[in-house]
Amino acid sequence: MLVNSPVNFSHWHTEPALIGGLLFVSWCYAIIIGPYRTKICPGLPFTKKHAYWFFLSVLTFYLAVGSPLDAMGENFLFSAHMIQHNILMYTCPLFFLLSLPEQLVDQIFEKSPALEKSAKFLFHPIIAGLCFTLIFSFWHIGAFYEAAIRDKTIHMAEHLSMYLSSIAMWWPVCGPSKRVPPLRFGPQMLYILALMLGQTPIFAFLTFSEDVLYDTYFYAERIINLSPLEDQKTGGVLMKIANMAVSVGVLSSIFYRWSTRSATKTA
Repeated sequence: MLVNSPVNFSHWHTEPALIGGLLFVSWCYAIIIGPYRTKICPGLPFTKKHAYWFFLSVLTFYLAVGSPLDAMGENFLFSAHMIQHNILMYTCPLFFLLSLPEQLVDQIFEKSPALEKSAKFLFHPIIAGLCFTLIFSFWHIGAFYEAAIRDKTIHMAEHLSMYLSSIAMWWPVCGPSKRVPPLRFGPQMLYILALMLGQTPIFAFLTFSEDVLYDTYFYAERIINLSPLEDQKTGGVLMKIANMAVSVGVLSSIFYRWSTRSATKTA
């Protein structure tokens, strides 16, 4: 329950860097999905489905970093910051990949062999999984976490690096390309299980520590009826619950599609 909250819930960030960045990305998407699509893929129809996914990607990104949730996570609650991270890692990148037409992506790769080669390296499951896990872990080391909280530029770099590494993390599961394809169903399941294990040390470190690890939250004004240590443990639990919920959902989807395809082949 909020206690005389100093958080202004009517304030949403409108900084030029944030709004301008989102508008620029949206403009680039519109150009690629519009005039550029008709140029390199004349027979590829425009589907509203892809536009809806892109809109959801931009919307969830802004909700994570532009809503009052950002002020809560930056100044008062570690658990709110973990909700931010979960949105940036598990929803925005997934929605973005779902917004990309496979045929268009493959045409872009075909016309740019260097880009295709780079994508095959960066989106290799070992590279993508390691980068995602290491970047996520790096930003939860005390000194770097505090630096991001106290410096706006570093904080933006933190969120952007998490978002971009999460795009790489999701690619082996749902990459929209046949030239740089996702993994087959069996390896996909092993990949998801490995990612779950990769986050366990950070989760355990945050949840079972008997000390408050970040000074910002230790000295922060309390806006809910949780002590700094309880807030930290709550954040760790939220992190793991989100990880497990997404992983179980993805594993269920993979298993269903795998079994359906097997049944179709044997029919």
